[in-house]
Amino acid sequence: MSTVTSVRKGPVEWIALDRPDRLNALDEPTRRALLAALLAAEEDQAVRCVVLTGSGRAFCVGQDLAARHELDDAGATVRDTYNPLVTVITTMDTPVVAAVNGLAVGAGMGLALVCDLVIAAEEASFACSFGKVGLVPDTGVSSVLVGALGHARAFELAFTGRSLSASEAHGLGLVNAVVPAGDLEQEAQGRADALAAGPTTALALTKRVFRLAADAPLADVIAAEADAQGAAARSPEHAEGLAAFAEKRIPHFTTAH
Repeated sequence: MSTVTSVRKGPVEWIALDRPDRLNALDEPTRRALLAALLAAEEDQAVRCVVLTGSGRAFCVGQDLAARHELDDAGATVRDTYNPLVTVITTMDTPVVAAVNGLAVGAGMGLALVCDLVIAAEEASFACSFGKVGLVPDTGVSSVLVGALGHARAFELAFTGRSLSASEAHGLGLVNAVVPAGDLEQEAQGRADALAAGPTTALALTKRVFRLAADAPLADVIAAEADAQGAAARSPEHAEGLAAFAEKRIPHFTTAH
């Protein structure tokens, strides 16, 4: 049985980690299935937004420690099966929304926080728990935490491994919104629908420039902004936006990503 499920809801692809009995822990088959699902969504022109979530009471608790052989060469495991997940989420033009329904621990925290938007249920929590098993943060956790919090606060979370509530994560700027558990699906779908209805070319270019802006020199960023603006201005979506403005109506963006 697959440990990753995909369900289409209009132009939005919902991808769920589906090992609830293991709190959606990531063994190699699950990582590879998740990568395949993400790549399929990226290549499907009908998919205008992706929502990533988990089944059961956890979003994802990270590496499945029962698969101990996968850590015999942990560097290779991270390079070959974790880093590609971060790469596809952060570089695919399609926006990715994390719907964090419960525990997001270790690499699970990373998978959530590298998404473009993060919506969390009130019961959700986040923990950079690598140090508790003598490991170091991976799956993008280092980049996100240091970028958002600075070295000192990020380092504190890493060495203590303490859990952040959804509300605390929101206060730190790691999460966009916190909602009651019963409203999570509706909220995530609403955000995803709004993104799917938006100007996909402009959103894709914005995503690329913002990812670059996280660590590139200002000169590189403003050069990328100029290139992106040139491409956006030539897009049919810009023409539609101008027409809608002139006609005092809501723009209707239909360009595939």
